Amino acid sequence: MALDEPKKEDEIFEEKGTKFIIDKDLFIQAKPINVDFTSTPNGSGFKLSSGLSAEGDGGCGSCSC
Repeated sequence: MALDEPKKEDEIFEEKGTKFIIDKDLFIQAKPINVDFTSTPNGSGFKLSSGLSAEGDGGCGSCSC
Protein backbone atom coordinates (compact mmCIF):
# COMPACT_ATOMS: atom_id res chain seq x y z
CA MET A 1 0.00 0.00 0.00
CA ALA A 2 1.11 3.53 -0.73
CA LEU A 3 -0.31 7.00 -0.96
CA ASP A 4 -0.74 7.94 -4.61
CA GLU A 5 -2.71 10.08 -7.03
CA PRO A 6 -5.04 8.32 -9.49
CA LYS A 7 -3.93 7.81 -13.08
CA LYS A 8 -6.15 7.14 -16.07
CA GLU A 9 -5.23 3.43 -16.00
CA ASP A 10 -6.36 3.06 -12.37
CA GLU A 11 -9.56 1.67 -10.88
CA ILE A 12 -10.93 3.90 -8.12
CA PHE A 13 -13.48 2.81 -5.54
CA GLU A 14 -14.63 4.01 -2.15
CA GLU A 15 -15.47 1.89 0.87
CA LYS A 16 -16.74 3.33 4.16
CA GLY A 17 -15.42 6.79 3.32
CA THR A 18 -11.94 5.65 2.25
CA LYS A 19 -10.89 5.96 -1.39
CA PHE A 20 -8.82 3.12 -2.87
CA ILE A 21 -6.82 3.35 -6.10
CA ILE A 22 -5.46 0.28 -7.90
CA ASP A 23 -4.08 -0.46 -11.36
CA LYS A 24 -7.01 -1.80 -13.45
CA ASP A 25 -5.06 -4.82 -14.73
CA LEU A 26 -3.96 -5.79 -11.21
CA PHE A 27 -7.52 -5.28 -9.92
CA ILE A 28 -8.90 -7.64 -12.57
CA GLN A 29 -6.36 -10.31 -11.56
CA ALA A 30 -6.64 -9.85 -7.79
CA LYS A 31 -10.33 -9.19 -7.16
CA PRO A 32 -11.98 -9.52 -4.82
CA ILE A 33 -9.62 -7.51 -2.62
CA ASN A 34 -10.30 -7.15 1.09
CA VAL A 35 -8.63 -4.50 3.24
CA ASP A 36 -8.88 -4.87 7.01
CA PHE A 37 -7.26 -2.96 9.86
CA THR A 38 -6.01 -5.28 12.58
CA SER A 39 -4.54 -4.80 16.04
CA THR A 40 -2.40 -7.49 17.66
CA PRO A 41 0.01 -7.56 20.60
CA ASN A 42 2.76 -7.09 17.98
CA GLY A 43 1.20 -3.89 16.58
CA SER A 44 -1.49 -2.59 14.28
CA GLY A 45 -1.72 -2.35 10.53
CA PHE A 46 -3.60 -3.10 7.38
CA LYS A 47 -4.14 -6.63 6.15
CA LEU A 48 -4.82 -7.12 2.45
CA SER A 49 -6.16 -10.31 0.98
CA SER A 50 -7.20 -11.07 -2.56
CA GLY A 51 -8.44 -13.70 -4.94
CA LEU A 52 -4.87 -14.44 -6.06
CA SER A 53 -3.75 -17.91 -5.16
CA ALA A 54 -0.25 -18.94 -4.14
CA GLU A 55 -0.15 -21.51 -6.92
CA GLY A 56 1.42 -20.11 -10.07
CA ASP A 57 0.53 -16.47 -9.50
CA GLY A 58 3.78 -15.47 -7.83
CA GLY A 59 2.09 -14.34 -4.65
CA CYS A 60 0.62 -15.61 -1.46
CA GLY A 61 -2.78 -13.93 -1.86
CA SER A 62 -2.36 -11.75 1.22
CA CYS A 63 0.07 -9.45 2.95
CA SER A 64 0.24 -7.29 6.04
CA CYS A 65 1.35 -3.74 5.37
